Amino acid sequence: MKTILKLEEVAMLALSVWMFSELSYSWWLYLVLFFLPDAGFVGYVFSNKIGAFFYNILHHKGIAILLYILGSFFAVEGLQLAGVIMFGHASFDRILDYGLKYNDSFHNTHLGVIGKSKDTP
Repeated sequence: MKTILKLEEVAMLALSVWMFSELSYSWWLYLVLFFLPDAGFVGYVFSNKIGAFFYNILHHKGIAILLYILGSFFAVEGLQLAGVIMFGHASFDRILDYGLKYNDSFHNTHLGVIGKSKDTP
């Protein structure tokens, strides 16, 4: 099951690359902005709760899709770009087993504990 889910995330990452190719931006911009959603880590300077909130906002695929749709509807390519970057980055993180964060610890995610093998109890 883990392999199937990772393949699904790879497909979503590929979708974000294709969606970016439909925009008028140069390819270097995708590479430069790709890790921008990780700016949500700054919230962890203040507390786990604030860090998790900002991390989750910037890594939520539903929000990414909403930004893209709003950008399409209102013809604001910058919103489409933000949605594509967030969507692709979130998929990339999920491939690496980085999920949305719980409030108690950076390492506690909806995919399990970062750094702990899912095969060990």
